[in-house]
Amino acid sequence: MSDVVIYTSAWCPYCHRAKHLLDRKNVAYREISVDGQPALRSEMARKAGRTSVPQIWVGSTHVGGCDDLYALDRSGRLDPLLSA
Repeated sequence: MSDVVIYTSAWCPYCHRAKHLLDRKNVAYREISVDGQPALRSEMARKAGRTSVPQIWVGSTHVGGCDDLYALDRSGRLDPLLSA
């Protein structure tokens, strides 16, 4: 199974929703909170090209945010990506 990394913020409902989907699929992930961490938020923005949270990676693939994660799941492409 691919390593999953998700940059989050505690107040973000989209972060909670994305983690809920991963939890429902029994996917272990490494959560990196950017709350009060400008260096981590800057690192996330540099890697993702986006400043919003969540930002999700599966292995070396940048999935994007919550809506992107759910779109991959609806299209049937998330499980194969997770299994790679």
